[in-house]
Amino acid sequence: MQPDTQTKPADSGIVVEQSGAGIVQIRLNRPERLNALGMDMVEALQAAIADAIADRARVLLVRGTGRAFCAGADLKARGTMDQATRVRHNRAINSAVDALAAAPMTTICVINGLAMGGGCEIALACDLRYAAEDAQIGLTEARIGAIPGAGGTQRMPRVIGTSRALELMLTGEPITGKRAEEIGLVNGAVAADKLDAHVMRIATVLASRSPTGAQTIKRLVYRGLEMALADALAQEGLALREILASSDYAEGLAAFAEKRQPRFTGGTAT
Repeated sequence: MQPDTQTKPADSGIVVEQSGAGIVQIRLNRPERLNALGMDMVEALQAAIADAIADRARVLLVRGTGRAFCAGADLKARGTMDQATRVRHNRAINSAVDALAAAPMTTICVINGLAMGGGCEIALACDLRYAAEDAQIGLTEARIGAIPGAGGTQRMPRVIGTSRALELMLTGEPITGKRAEEIGLVNGAVAADKLDAHVMRIATVLASRSPTGAQTIKRLVYRGLEMALADALAQEGLALREILASSDYAEGLAAFAEKRQPRFTGGTAT
């Protein structure tokens, strides 16, 4: 099936593709600038995320056009900005990254090539990350005397641990997709020509699961990481009561008994 394609406002650098079965793909589309994040592009990215949430997408993919996923903030444009505009630019990137991190559906970053600085931070904001083996990934801000400013200093250690995160950030040196898989920065790394098919297989499985269940798992995991274990387990128990009363769970039981695939609708309590 060919995806339905919708371009965000002219020259925004964002293309949205509806891939069926509740899968929405947001494509960073400034290949001539390695998909660097300009102000218009960042605002369009945040709007596209909001649209996907409003449309109740089940799985949201973020990917890039061309040989890069995203080279980070548009440093060429940043060099012409005054201090106040630079701050606004960074706040806009932060808002888009935070919106992605807060999205209720499962989010996947498809790292086909360069994912530097803000590009890496977009990836870190997603639930799952898959990369081409030869992709280059890193928080490279130290090279220009800056620091990761869109969540990198906080999300990277939570994904790969403090010591490895510090090494990547302090050196500013990128790593390959293959190495990123070895240290847990990405969930999987495959040959570049197999990446799209690999990710779509996973996205299709995820989209077939209960939206209510997926959203509940995300909420419990992320909030639980900030709680004492006993409090997090109590939250799990409360959530389970709601799940057991949901129409999705009733459909799952019926499908099991009837030996068929369930048709989940995202129903909650009956």
